[in-house]
Amino acid sequence: MSALDRSYLILQKPVITEKTSGAMADRNAYTFRVPVDANKVEIRQAVQAIFAVNVVAVNTLRVRPRIKRRGYVAGATPAWKKAIVQLKEGQTIDVV
Repeated sequence: MSALDRSYLILQKPVITEKTSGAMADRNAYTFRVPVDANKVEIRQAVQAIFAVNVVAVNTLRVRPRIKRRGYVAGATPAWKKAIVQLKEGQTIDVV
């Protein structure tokens, strides 16, 4: 598997919410859903390889599962990892 193929596996999909849209405009920061085992170095390299931009900072966080109920049955949403990538001033990514 080449490095570019691994990059597409690391960046699963963009997270677009009201809060992340504000971060895109204010701080030039983009949010992606990534695998739980991905680290900051891999995420930085993947964004730079796919979008040809310069990454200034990468912050990651684990989103914990939430308990959901449907009648008597209780379950949980899956845990996942979020990466917030800040780009160099003047650079953008078209994620929509």
